[in-house]
Amino acid sequence: MNSFIQFVVNQGVPLETIKLMLMFPLVVTIMAAARQVIGIKAFGIYTPSIIAIAFLSTGLKYGIFLFLIILIVGTASRLILKKFRLLYLPRVAIMLSVISVTIFLVLAVSGYFQRTGLAAVSIFPLLIMITIMEKFIVIQIEKGAKTAVFLSLETLFLSIIACLVVSIASFQNLILAYPWLILIVILINIVLGKWTGLRFSEYYRFKEVINDAELPEKK
Repeated sequence: MNSFIQFVVNQGVPLETIKLMLMFPLVVTIMAAARQVIGIKAFGIYTPSIIAIAFLSTGLKYGIFLFLIILIVGTASRLILKKFRLLYLPRVAIMLSVISVTIFLVLAVSGYFQRTGLAAVSIFPLLIMITIMEKFIVIQIEKGAKTAVFLSLETLFLSIIACLVVSIASFQNLILAYPWLILIVILINIVLGKWTGLRFSEYYRFKEVINDAELPEKK
């Protein structure tokens, strides 16, 4: 462990917090690259990034389970409340309350069946995943349920990839030994900021147009 990191730990800062803070720049860089180069939209950069951090706290298996439970319950709640023609803010408050109670029941049942890993999940990652439901609702209202579900799956996919990358023990140890290495992500983002080519997804999307443009050149 780097001497500075050891000093910070000795001052009472939890090592897990230090890891998460050092990993976060890498997580947001992964999200930026996925959007800028590959063309995966998801719910922006911030939302999948904090979900990835939440997955690090909950464990990937439990994190995915809770994420899907929240989406399913949130969608079902929205469809039911839609019939009552409530104003937006009270409706969202009711939905978040229903999700909160549902998660509480899931944790209670997990504790009863000795699923201590799930029952012991802290409030921090739970609140993160519950609050992203508002983003999901806004997308549903503005762009439709199909788009919202698709973006949710993209968000989940990116969060899983980022979580798997930053949870590699040898990589974490490297960053703790040489924390200055994390500054390399700034250079990576500068390169991404200069990206002017098509995204990979756009090559597939406009494949016919590109092929038609190349045919005259070959002739």
